[in-house]
Amino acid sequence: MSSVEIMEEFVEEQQQSSEDLETLEQKRSIMNNDAEKHRRLRDDLNKQTKEWVLKRDTLNTEVRTLVDEASKHRENRDQLNVKVRESKDLRDEWNKKVSDLNDKVAALKKDREPVPEKKADNEPPIKQLKKQLRELEFTHQTTNLKKDKENEIVKQISLLARQIEEKEKASEQGGEIKEIIHQLREAKTQAEVHHKAVAEYARAAQQAHDDMIALYEKADKLRKEADAAQEKFVECKTQADDEHRKHIEQIESVHKMDKDVTSIKSKKAKDRKKRVDNESKKEAEEIFERFKAGEKLSTDDLMSLQKSGYL
Repeated sequence: MSSVEIMEEFVEEQQQSSEDLETLEQKRSIMNNDAEKHRRLRDDLNKQTKEWVLKRDTLNTEVRTLVDEASKHRENRDQLNVKVRESKDLRDEWNKKVSDLNDKVAALKKDREPVPEKKADNEPPIKQLKKQLRELEFTHQTTNLKKDKENEIVKQISLLARQIEEKEKASEQGGEIKEIIHQLREAKTQAEVHHKAVAEYARAAQQAHDDMIALYEKADKLRKEADAAQEKFVECKTQADDEHRKHIEQIESVHKMDKDVTSIKSKKAKDRKKRVDNESKKEAEEIFERFKAGEKLSTDDLMSLQKSGYL
């Protein structure tokens, strides 16, 4: 192969090498840009992940606070319900005493000589007044009344009780019936006291129950929001990990290409040195031939022969 052919082949190889290097550098630039894009996406997703974690934790803290508060209302409700049952038991005991004492009074009045009842014109007898009183007491004890209506019935019960008491006082005879009637009045008072306690404790227990339910419903709503935030956290974390993986893969590819580029550049440098050395050797050979032919050499020619090892 002639020197011209060798040079042409060398030039062709150099051109191919330059084209390969340019292609690699273009690919490296693209991959490096992709790696940077994945890094930015990863960092943005990691930021969103932290925001979702903060929202989730904040909501869960609010849920725990609401549940704790609801638990206190539940405990209060349960304690009030205990008091309702206790007050009902006491009310029933006193109502039984009232019934027993009424029976005793009726029996004593039946055994003694009846005394004609004096009454004013259009004034109802004791029997009718007692029937009205029983009906009002039954309504008061068994019906859920509004406050104003309840106050009105209590006022009517008090008025009837006074009327009956005055009529009974007017018709009382003998110490025994008088004492029983006194016990009857006390039993009625106690029954009413405990009945009012039942109503008050029941209202308070219902309010505590309503407050508890409202807090649990609010906690459930916030818990659903916290669960949704957890799902978004997992979603963002998964995407961030995927972008990180892609970023690392691209960076590794860029590093591999860097090695390939370095290798090509190193080969080009070696080829260039070899080409220069070959050219210098060829030039030295030509100078040496001229020297052997007796031609006078210049200082540069002598320097070239010295570098090539001919001198």
